[in-house]
Parts: sequence; C-alpha cells; structure tokens
Amino acid sequence: MDVLYIVMPAYNEEENIEATVRSWYPVIERHSGNGASRLVVFNDGSKDKTYETGLRLMEELPMLEMKNKPNSGHGPTVIQAYQYAIASGADYVFQTDSDGQTSPDEFENFWKNRRKYDGIFGYRRIRGDGKNRAFVEQVVCLLLWIIFGMKVPDANAPFRLMKADVLKKYIEKLPMDYNLPNIMLVVYYKAYQEKMEFLPISFKPRQAGVNSLNYRKIIRIGLHALGDFFRFRKEIRKDNRIIKKK
Repeated sequence: MDVLYIVMPAYNEEENIEATVRSWYPVIERHSGNGASRLVVFNDGSKDKTYETGLRLMEELPMLEMKNKPNSGHGPTVIQAYQYAIASGADYVFQTDSDGQTSPDEFENFWKNRRKYDGIFGYRRIRGDGKNRAFVEQVVCLLLWIIFGMKVPDANAPFRLMKADVLKKYIEKLPMDYNLPNIMLVVYYKAYQEKMEFLPISFKPRQAGVNSLNYRKIIRIGLHALGDFFRFRKEIRKDNRIIKKK
C-alpha cells in the first residue's frame, strides 16, 4: 500500500490546530499505508500552546506526529516538512496548512488521480480569505508568466499531492531558508515537464486566530523573490540546454 504523509506547518494556531488535525486525521486513517502513513504537524516556534495541544492529541491519535522547531517562517518550515516526509519513506506527500481554510473532503479526488500525475495542485477559484490576498496570487501568476513564460491558475495553494521521488528532485534545488518553495515547485514541475494537473478546491476564511503574514512582509518577500526568480530561470534554462544536447 502507498505510504502517505500529510504535512502541515503551524505557527500560533492554538485556536485552530485541534479542529484542523481532527478533520484531517480520518484521511490518514483511510490511507494508512499498512500503518506507515502519518499526519505530521511542524510547529514553527509558536508562542502560544499550538505545540502543547499537538502533544496532547498525539496521546489519542497514534498516526499523528508533532514536530517542534525554531521559528524560521512558513517557507523554510514547508521545506523541512517535505524533507522529513521523504526521508521517512513516504510514497506520496500532501501539504496543507493548519488554519482550517482547506477541506479534507476534497482530498479523495486528488488521491484517486495520484498515479496519473507526478504532482496534483489545487487552485482556488473562489477565495474566502479576501480580495487582497487573491490579488497577491494574481500578481504572482502574472510574474511567473512574464519571467518563466508559463501560465498557471494558482501557484501557491496549500493543497498539493506529490510523488515523493519527484518532489525530492526539486526540493534539493532550493535553499533551506527559501520563502516561497510551493511557488517554485509549481515552476519546476512545469518547466521540467513533469506530469502535473490543477484541480479546483474551495478555500474558506481563516477559522480563528490572526494570519501572521502581514502585507508589509508580503511586499518584502515579493521584492526578494524577483531576484530569486531570475536566478532560478537562468538555472532552468541551463538545465534544459543540457537536456537538449543529450
């Protein structure tokens, strides 16, 4: 049976983490991989009781793991989560967030198509988190079109199922402190012509708590990302020239 790892970054999600874990846990039970599958929450140095809540839930839910790490931001935490899942023997890695905005009811449509694709990525046709954040995503997709020449409906949705062996190839290309790994994974999959699909997902308003990513931080990350995108584009073009010569 295929081993599935569901990974979630979490930062100050004390108000959301229990409900989110309990809603996703039946998914990992259904796809247990003969007991090897796991739901893993990576606590990114939360200042509230996110970690303690997770530890309490572990006593009740045997396929749940709660990992604690110093705060480094969402992107580096996602990278670490992917690396952990791969090193632990996952066949498939699914990433979502711990704020309750995604629906586990939509997972099965991804899972049933897993053998057809190397990566299946959600796209948010309707976003419950407001027009401003939808606009940010539209800007990201526009930049990907301008810089990489690729059109994608949603580059950063936290709802993605990937074959672990393919994911491994591209995670290794990213610095450990990179802030936008999910965006670059979409770029890599498309640029290197991996089999990929986008499927529609719903996206609810944040269920509780406050989003830690403010707009000043978004702008700062975005400006830094521009330089990274051009550097990654150069590397991709170099790789593709080598592939063509072979």
